[in-house]
Amino acid sequence: MSYSYLGPSGTFCEQALLTVDGAADAERVPAVSVDTALAAVRAGEVEAAMVPIENSVEGGVSATLDAVAHGDALQIVAEVLIPVTFQLAVRPGIERLEDIKVISTHGHAWAQCRGWAEKHIPGVRFLPASSTAAGAMGLLEPECPYDAALCSPLVATQAGLTLLAEGVEDNAGAITRFILVTRPGAIPDATGSDKTTAVVTLTDDHPGGLRELLDQFATRGVNLTRIESRPTGGGLGQYFFSVDLEGHLSEPRVADALAGAHRMSADVRFLGSYPSATPLVSPVPAHASAQAYAAAGEWIARLRRVGRTEA
Repeated sequence: MSYSYLGPSGTFCEQALLTVDGAADAERVPAVSVDTALAAVRAGEVEAAMVPIENSVEGGVSATLDAVAHGDALQIVAEVLIPVTFQLAVRPGIERLEDIKVISTHGHAWAQCRGWAEKHIPGVRFLPASSTAAGAMGLLEPECPYDAALCSPLVATQAGLTLLAEGVEDNAGAITRFILVTRPGAIPDATGSDKTTAVVTLTDDHPGGLRELLDQFATRGVNLTRIESRPTGGGLGQYFFSVDLEGHLSEPRVADALAGAHRMSADVRFLGSYPSATPLVSPVPAHASAQAYAAAGEWIARLRRVGRTEA
């Protein structure tokens, strides 16, 4: 296997990738952006890509949500959850917090550490970086335009950076969710604790349209774990919805809910069913169980065979 990931080396993304069986010994190609990482998959240059999709503090990663919703079809085959903790690394010559005037990191990392930075380094300015690792590695450049970077423990260790503080995140216990993406192929087998991801665009804008879409899932006992709207790019007021739901395409209730969404909008993109990184605890209502679907199907078949109503 060969993999791409949001680089450079040492990002949380690479940390997530290294949890995949065999990835530590496989070819790993860092990419400068999520789009570039996924483009490598689409072009067949690598077999899979690990990219971030959601953070417990900041929510969905818009670059990933947009990239998988457009362009050639892709498929999610796994998810990985990584606890997020940040360290404050500094360039040579910086010895005190008071010496720091500019901090660089990824925007999501800054959002998770901004409170700490403003409290301990009043007046510090933020300079966005393409990734936490990119900001950290910039400290090694002779003409680095900033004094410090917020980064992962992995990149700090790999690069041998000087640290002034550890655990600087505002929310202890924050988690980032990553997805492993391939070209469309075989769907991973159901495990009994699975997620399914899809993108739905409401082609008919009318009052209650979103509620009608949600009803397709609610009436079939399918729990949504995430729903986010993103602009289609076609104009103001035009959005698609990215959803994660509990269950696997092989389950009748999930397939029926997706079919219902497709009847409402032909623009539905199935992005995959895959094992959940954590056990799912939402119970399946009795009326939505596989047994209930089978019994209802048998009843309808009997009605059609005899051509009359049965109790």
